[in-house]
Amino acid sequence: MSILVFTLILLAGAFIAGMLGSLTGLGGGVVIIPLLTLIFHVDIRYAVGASLVASIANSSGAAAAYIKEGITNVRIGMFLEIATTTGAIVGAILAVYTPTHLVAILFGFVLLFSAAMTLRKKNEHGSNDSNSKLASIMRLNSSYPVNGQEVPYKVNGVAGGYALMTVAGVVSGLLGIGSGALKVLAMDGVMRIPFKVSTTTSNFMIGVTAAASAVIYLQRGYIDPGIAMPVVLGVLAGAFGGSKLLMKLNTRKLRILFCVVISALALEMIYNGFTGKL
Repeated sequence: MSILVFTLILLAGAFIAGMLGSLTGLGGGVVIIPLLTLIFHVDIRYAVGASLVASIANSSGAAAAYIKEGITNVRIGMFLEIATTTGAIVGAILAVYTPTHLVAILFGFVLLFSAAMTLRKKNEHGSNDSNSKLASIMRLNSSYPVNGQEVPYKVNGVAGGYALMTVAGVVSGLLGIGSGALKVLAMDGVMRIPFKVSTTTSNFMIGVTAAASAVIYLQRGYIDPGIAMPVVLGVLAGAFGGSKLLMKLNTRKLRILFCVVISALALEMIYNGFTGKL
C-alpha cells in the first residue's frame, strides 16, 4: 500500500471515527485506536499517540463554543484537571513499560464499559439539596442556561469525584482515549451535576488531560506525524459533521448501534491481546 492510499484511507476512517464520537459523546479515540491496530496493524503505542493529538485538537475546538454558551463549569473543570492531569502522567509513564497485549486487553474492557455507559440513565437536572462544605468553600455550585433561563445546581461528592477523576486520568494516559465515560460518571453520577454540564465540562478537560499524556509519548517517540496528521484532520472534520447531524438523527437508536459496533471491536481487541496478536 502506497503512502498516499494509506493517508486517504486513514483520513476517511478518522472522519467516520470523529463523527461517531461526536454523535455519541465518547470521542473519536474509541474508534481510531481499533482502526489503526486491527486494520492497519499499527503498534498500539503509536495509535495511542495519534489519538491523544486528535483529542487535544477536538477538545480545544468544542470547549470554546461550550464555554461561550455558559454551559461548562470552568471552576469544576480546573479543579478536577489537577486529578486527571496527575493521573494522565502516571498512565503515560505506565504505558511505556506495559506490554502491548496487556494495553489491548485493558483497552477492550474500557470500550465495553464506555459502550454500556452510553445507554445508562442520565442525571438531566442535577441536584439542589447539597450540603457539601467543600463545594461551597471552592464555589463550585453554579447554574446553566435552559430555554433562556438560568437553572441553579449544587455539587455533591467532591472528594469521590476527585478520586474517580484520578482513575480517569490514568486510563486516558495509558490508553490514549479521553475516558469521557469515566469523567461523566464522576460528575454525573457521583457529584450529581446536570448531564449537559458534566459532558461539556468533560470535553473541556479532555484536551488538557491528553496534552499531559502526549508530552510523555512525544518524548518517547510514539507520535508519528504521518499517522497523527490525517487522524487529526479527519477527526476534526467528522466531529463538525456529527454536530450538524446530531439535531436530525434519532440519537437513541444511533447509540444502540454504536454500542454494538464498539462492543464487537472491544471483543476483537481483547481476543487479539490474549492471543498476542497486538
